[in-house]
Amino acid sequence: QMHLVESGGGVVQAGGSLRLSCAVSGRTISSNAWGWFRQAPGKEREFVAAISRDGAITNYADSVKGRFTISRDNAKNQFYLQMNGLNPEDAAWYFCAGSPRGVATNNSIYYSNWGQGTQVTVSS
Repeated sequence: QMHLVESGGGVVQAGGSLRLSCAVSGRTISSNAWGWFRQAPGKEREFVAAISRDGAITNYADSVKGRFTISRDNAKNQFYLQMNGLNPEDAAWYFCAGSPRGVATNNSIYYSNWGQGTQVTVSS
């Protein structure tokens, strides 16, 4: 069974950077597409970024384009979300997820495995 564990969240000042990691076990990183979603208090979960099964295609929410980068490391069986230029609107719980569909979809219904989340706090 596949397990996903996020790390790297924390408190950062506005304009700062964080890198989130998602460690995958029970499945190789090349078996799925992978995504990041976030949920702020009182708001619905929203798509952030995704990377396709072959790693060739990435997809980003408009709100993070040019600031966030999704990547993966096949050797470590992990994928990442580099977040630059953070602002208070980016504060949320961030969740990594895997999609056997293989495409870098922004639709959460296609993601079948989820991590427990890591919290990102941005101070202004």
